[in-house]
Amino acid sequence: MLYEGSCHCGKVAFEVEGEFTEAIDCNCSLCRRGGLLAFVPRDKLVLKTPEADPSTYTFNRHVIRHHFCANCGIAPFGEGVAPDGAAMASINLRCIPAVDLGALKVTAYDGEAK
Repeated sequence: MLYEGSCHCGKVAFEVEGEFTEAIDCNCSLCRRGGLLAFVPRDKLVLKTPEADPSTYTFNRHVIRHHFCANCGIAPFGEGVAPDGAAMASINLRCIPAVDLGALKVTAYDGEAK
């Protein structure tokens, strides 16, 4: 299914294709600000606003690019590489109005390898 999403003010908008039934609730200080994450291949995410609009933050090993809006502060998506080398996008499902957050199976993630 194709979804539209954005940050709060709409300056960073995107379309993403996926079936979102599960989410990860990460406990890092960045995600604890409200992110519920789902992962898709990077080619399933299309930025609908100029590439220059999102700001980017990296931390720890600097392998995940966390994109956020410098205007409203919301982080709608990030980019990284899966263990198999595939380009991935992490989508903040709270930024997609059409996703029923109450229907998601949410799994807590504490950063520890399982």
